[in-house]
Amino acid sequence: MGKKLFTCRMRNKTIAFMGDSLGRQQFQSMMCMASGGGRLDSEVDDVGEEYNFVKPINAFVNGSTAYRFRTTNTTILFYWSVSLCKLKPSSPGKADYFALHIDRPEPFLIDSLHMIDVLVLNTKHHWSEDKLKRNRWVIHKNGLPVRDKNLSASANARNFAISSVVRWLDSQHPKHPGLKVFFRTLSPRHFVNGDWNTGGKCDSTTPLAYGDRITTEIGSYDSPVFNAVQGTSVKVLDVTGLSRLRDEAHVSKFRILTHLQYDCLHWCLPGVPDEWNKILYAQI
Repeated sequence: MGKKLFTCRMRNKTIAFMGDSLGRQQFQSMMCMASGGGRLDSEVDDVGEEYNFVKPINAFVNGSTAYRFRTTNTTILFYWSVSLCKLKPSSPGKADYFALHIDRPEPFLIDSLHMIDVLVLNTKHHWSEDKLKRNRWVIHKNGLPVRDKNLSASANARNFAISSVVRWLDSQHPKHPGLKVFFRTLSPRHFVNGDWNTGGKCDSTTPLAYGDRITTEIGSYDSPVFNAVQGTSVKVLDVTGLSRLRDEAHVSKFRILTHLQYDCLHWCLPGVPDEWNKILYAQI
């Protein structure tokens, strides 16, 4: 994917990534690929204000950003939304908990969909019982806390949320016929001999530690995404299988904060997210 070819194809268009920190890595990869890996100071403008983005104190965490290439008027943005759903604090100021409305899309989509030409979504690694508790999320549906223990389970809540946002986006397609929406499948973790908080590591220096092929039935390793998009205008960006083969490509122990645990979730850049974007580019 060449710099000039991409920016020319995306002339006067906006590509938006929306999701968690792995979605941010795909956005960062796209920015590097679109700029040819050079400095951006003389090429792009920060246009976050057009999308009501407020820069956090630490822009690397929970930040939403938007940049526009001057020569082609190509905008690439990332919106931080780890659930893709509406998240509302229980009260103004310091909230006791956050209501996670799994049947309502993230308000950013409602407000900004008309400004987007290509949308790439992802959500996975914040959907666990531990994360729900740590994030102080309370699952809501129809504006009320979910009492059904089956639906309130993290995996089932994720499945419902994915289906809900896909249905909503599909319902909007007649209003935005030129919009292309892709749902990226999950990005795998490669912790060995433990998890992130129990001494897990990823020290391999060669790929294919799990073998030289991935065998799977239709649906890859993220069947909720495949099931949700069937019969809709939303397409799948299936990256799970190829990413599973790259256990050596994670940040590992080479983090900024070296005293913390191994990072066997996020990827080195340049790296695997570049391959995701090559597949995305081929489908745009």
